[in-house]
Amino acid sequence: MNDNQLLRYSRQIMLPQCDMAGQQKLLAARVLIVGAGGLGSPAAMYLAAGGVGQITIYDDDTVDLSNLQRQIAHHTDDVGADKVISTRNTLRQLNPDVQVTAVKQRLQGEQLDEEVKNADAVLDCSDNFATRFAINRACVTHKKPLVSGAAIRFEGQISVFATNHSDCPCYNCLYKNEGEEMQNCATNGVIAPITGIVGSIQALEAMKLIINTGETLAGRLLLIDGLTMNIKTMRFKKNPGCPTCGNL
Repeated sequence: MNDNQLLRYSRQIMLPQCDMAGQQKLLAARVLIVGAGGLGSPAAMYLAAGGVGQITIYDDDTVDLSNLQRQIAHHTDDVGADKVISTRNTLRQLNPDVQVTAVKQRLQGEQLDEEVKNADAVLDCSDNFATRFAINRACVTHKKPLVSGAAIRFEGQISVFATNHSDCPCYNCLYKNEGEEMQNCATNGVIAPITGIVGSIQALEAMKLIINTGETLAGRLLLIDGLTMNIKTMRFKKNPGCPTCGNL
């Protein structure tokens, strides 16, 4: 690290759980973020600010005026622009040392497998079941840790699926790959800060995974009720009959 980096990350380096070795791990890490919306925005911004060296973002959408209430990586002048480009510009302003790869497309198929294989941690910041299950399958296949978040109305939930450990459950252990499409913000609404809370926790969990410190949310689902500020965790185990990871 150079002198500017030592100063920029000094408040993290002074933490014994991080120190110089942990910061070096962050600088050398590559994180894949799927989705540049309400969750992807704060997650990407905190990861960039914290010094994650390489951030790859996939999203096939453009910025709409209705996004600005919660998708804080985008600004009024970005309306109509590609979300990944808007996010990349914001991250570069936050921390020009971070290498940001922005791809405007839905991440799927062979490209999904390749990106997951090359990542140290994967953040699912998407908003549909098909994408979530596809990301989970790729993470199980390549044994990469997955940090998943969701937010709607005043409610949020986050979990870590440490698929790099054979005894840890995957996303499919918790949610069945069937039934109705999940509810989304466009049809149910969402209060702005809940997306920031969830996305920030996703960034925190990813950084803990990278520097290998603390206890992550692996095997636990964090539930946040923003109306009552009731925050609790629910434990769950690997499903031996899981169609995605049950035979591993």
